[in-house]
Amino acid sequence: MDFSAGIAYFLSRLNLAFLAPGSHISLFSLASALAIALLVLAFRRHQRGRRIRLRVLLRGLFPRRIVASPSSRADVGYFYFNLFVFGIVFGWALLSYATLSQSLVGMLTATFGPMPPAPLPGFVARGIITVMAFLAYELGYWLNHYLSHRIPFLWEFHKVHHSATVLTPLTNFRVHPVYMCIFLNILAVSIGLATGIGRYLLGRPALPYGLSDTNLILVLFIYVYVHLQHSELWIAFTGWLGRLFMSPAHHQIHHSRNPAHFNKNMGSCLALWDWMFGTLYIPSQEPEKLEFGVEPDREQAHTIRGELIAPFIRGAAILKESFERRARPVPLPASEHERA
Repeated sequence: MDFSAGIAYFLSRLNLAFLAPGSHISLFSLASALAIALLVLAFRRHQRGRRIRLRVLLRGLFPRRIVASPSSRADVGYFYFNLFVFGIVFGWALLSYATLSQSLVGMLTATFGPMPPAPLPGFVARGIITVMAFLAYELGYWLNHYLSHRIPFLWEFHKVHHSATVLTPLTNFRVHPVYMCIFLNILAVSIGLATGIGRYLLGRPALPYGLSDTNLILVLFIYVYVHLQHSELWIAFTGWLGRLFMSPAHHQIHHSRNPAHFNKNMGSCLALWDWMFGTLYIPSQEPEKLEFGVEPDREQAHTIRGELIAPFIRGAAILKESFERRARPVPLPASEHERA
């Protein structure tokens, strides 16, 4: 048997994941996150008058309880699985994004007539589209996240992500395929609408600035602190900064089992939409004692059956109950029974 095509595909996916500078899990962004984390820990040890040793810092970032956790091992499996599924699903989302953006420009032109080209340099027009696309990405992320927490059927699939009992950068890939498909297509709609409106108002096509097909602004956030959101290193933004940006501590609170933290901090890079819609919880500067994981002791946690198959069963049961409840006849008031 000839395995050359499969091997080539495998290597191409690894190359896109780890070597593309704009990848969400590139070695370059991981190295940046590691460097920032080491600097933060070194600074804190320096403030306490303690010696700075690389071995101690690395042990602080990668304690045995996290490295050897069944949750961490499951995250590796999710990463491997989604590394190959992600490209296919994301391709559908990109097609939806391009089609919607172009269709919207055509519809606006047919309704209101063509807009005269804005007297802006090309780099300014691209900069405007880049900002609009990034804000639309953040809004779509928040909306999908909010719905996934509020709608019981969607929560069964999103709950897979919250089943992690420890947080590592690979926890970002701990997502159910159903959740991922819905998420990417919501992003396609939000970004498609934003870029379509932007292109119409500018009177000309303009592509967002990007790196490896990823919005350049999002890439900057990935290199600075997005990886650290799925870690247990407490870095908190407070005050006005905490109302604008989603610090690692913001997202760690989102994963907390404390009921006071439920359904808070739904954003990705920005806390802006959470602030506007009332779902923001600003962390304190001092670390809060947090526990992670939805139903951490349940049977078949961190397994394929428990995390990939069971959500379909629970989701189907929720839909069945909902349909049955709607099909039940509504009892009439006593007076109406008498008239009948």
